[in-house]
Amino acid sequence: MYMALNLILATEAVTPTAEESGGIDLLLPAPEELIAGLIAFSIIFLVVWKFALPTLKATLQQRQDAVKSELESAEKSKQEAATLLADYKAQVAGARKEAAQIVADAREQGEAVKADIIARAEAEADQIKARAHEEVLAERERVAGDLRRQVAELSIDVAEKVVTSSLDAEAQRVLVDRYIEELGGVR
Repeated sequence: MYMALNLILATEAVTPTAEESGGIDLLLPAPEELIAGLIAFSIIFLVVWKFALPTLKATLQQRQDAVKSELESAEKSKQEAATLLADYKAQVAGARKEAAQIVADAREQGEAVKADIIARAEAEADQIKARAHEEVLAERERVAGDLRRQVAELSIDVAEKVVTSSLDAEAQRVLVDRYIEELGGVR
């Protein structure tokens, strides 16, 4: 150290003054300042190299790991979202398919109910027609019976007037009934 100090002092004695030297000496620092700056820089460099740089590297590594884990987490979230979206789309498609099936089933049931109602209405109409036909036949028979009775009575009245003899009423009726039967067979 003494040697460095002697060297600094010796260079000071040899160095010309600023007035005597040229313009370049104004830009360059003094040699003692240069040596002191190099020593200070070396000490600071070694302290930073020894203590600050490993801490800085560890901090940067932690930050890098944190960013990497966040990216992985974001990728997992993205995959989960894609899976949920696919599930949602599948559920929506299933719901649409189910709704279409329900509508188709409802249509089929509606058609079945419509066909059943039509079949029942036709059966009821056929029953009504059959009853009406039976009623018409019964009414025809009743009317025919009434007509026979009236014809018989008229025939008896006419026969009484024509024959002017008195036949008993029972014999006349038998005679008229036979006549009506003969007329009924002529049809």
